[in-house]
Amino acid sequence: MTLSADVVDRVRERLVAEGRMPSAADVARALRDDGVLIGADSLLAESERLYGEMSGAGPLSRLLRDPLVTDVLVTAPDQVWVDRGEGTEQVDVRFPSDDDVRRLAQRLAAACGRRLDDASPYVDARLPDGTRVHAVLAPVAVSGTCLSLRVPRRQAFTLDDLVEAGSLPVDVAPWVRAVVDARLAVLVTGGTGTGKTTWLSTLLGRCDQRERLVVVEDSAELLPDHPHVVRLEARPPNIEGTGQITLRDLVRQSLRMRPDRIVVGEVRGAEIVDLLAALNTGHEGGCATVHANTAADVPARLEALALAAGLDRAAVHAQIAAGLDVVVHLVRDRDGRRRWSSLSVAERVDGFTELVDALAWPDPGASVVRGPGLERLRRRLGEWAPREERTR
Repeated sequence: MTLSADVVDRVRERLVAEGRMPSAADVARALRDDGVLIGADSLLAESERLYGEMSGAGPLSRLLRDPLVTDVLVTAPDQVWVDRGEGTEQVDVRFPSDDDVRRLAQRLAAACGRRLDDASPYVDARLPDGTRVHAVLAPVAVSGTCLSLRVPRRQAFTLDDLVEAGSLPVDVAPWVRAVVDARLAVLVTGGTGTGKTTWLSTLLGRCDQRERLVVVEDSAELLPDHPHVVRLEARPPNIEGTGQITLRDLVRQSLRMRPDRIVVGEVRGAEIVDLLAALNTGHEGGCATVHANTAADVPARLEALALAAGLDRAAVHAQIAAGLDVVVHLVRDRDGRRRWSSLSVAERVDGFTELVDALAWPDPGASVVRGPGLERLRRRLGEWAPREERTR
């Protein structure tokens, strides 16, 4: 049985009048109060469907509630994919037409306070629950409306959790703990979907409970298990093109907020200049994530961002070498598994910065390889170096 439009409108008005976001149980109650006579199974199904429409996620609500799902991707009305940590897989969710996908995308954008229409055919925003929404409308998206949802982690992980999940070798965990405890400046790098945000949240959860963390993000995603976190979020320009607040603005403001650690969720623009300046002027323990294919590519990636912001090449490499201590690189294997790949230290060679591996894990079936940068890492850690290594 499918409810008529009149019934749906009455139920929606009844629930809106209550002034709060309804649950599926509230929808079922409103249907009963409206005198809808259907069986228990049909009532449950219709309640779930109507709840999905009212909460903004429509047919995707069930997927978003799955604790294993990290991404929900709609590429066509009959092509919905999810990622449960082992690569994308197609699911049996379908939309009647591209118009339905378009309306869902517009509802989600409106819930974020953003505009999505022919004049502004794409949006990148965050729902109140932290879900990241990206949508592109046709004809910019050639095959029809394209919708991508990134689901925030519902819990913070510890390094022990990562070891248990097989994402981090047990003998590397003490080195990662030491890097955080020694307040070294850390970049977490990797490609898209390698778990950089999860890893950065994990490292921040390891920080001393007395430290004040000022977290700057383009879209708030980090959820560190820490008692003292100040979160700043960038803001895009409004319809009139005014009111924008950039990451660079927020990094500058964070310097005046008495931070023990400055954290940038993802560096991808001119904010790199201010972050490097902070790391070189006494702000220890800074952290950030950066997209990079390999750890060796990180200096070139930082150089490109800084040059675009007006910093000359020599200054870029001087500041990277002086301010950056460690790079934690992550990969995603062909089977979809996310894992740690290497721990590298920055060294200056002939005026340029290079990353030298201290520890590397080239393959999940192989042992951890000790690289030429291990001795340099041990020196940087000093008294914080793992005990068994200080006796070598």
